[in-house]
Amino acid sequence: MRTTKLGSAIIYGTMTIFILMIVFSFIFSILLRFTSLTEASLSYIILILAFLFMFIGGIISGSKGKKQGWLLGAGTGILYTAIILLSQYLGDDSTFTTREWIQSLCYIIVCMMGGIIGVNLSGGVQEK
Repeated sequence: MRTTKLGSAIIYGTMTIFILMIVFSFIFSILLRFTSLTEASLSYIILILAFLFMFIGGIISGSKGKKQGWLLGAGTGILYTAIILLSQYLGDDSTFTTREWIQSLCYIIVCMMGGIIGVNLSGGVQEK
């Protein structure tokens, strides 16, 4: 597989994750502002949605790459984790806690599963 195809598949998957996260962050901010919901009451829903978005991002990267879904999914999860770590470190001047490292590792694993399924859903590379 060409490196550019691998890289573009990872970028597509990561962009999908961030777009979904931004849209649902906006929805949750509206809900928190105009209802009596609290952030603590939505924490498990947000965590489940984050795992779902990581899975979807893995599927997108796997279906774009059509080969080596585990690698594409891992690359997508690692890129997402690196962007979050950099923004947290540079913007908030704090590093990941142990809980966040474990959560990020789980995100990468879920992305890998999504990448594998994405390759299989797209049919993979057809041999001639």
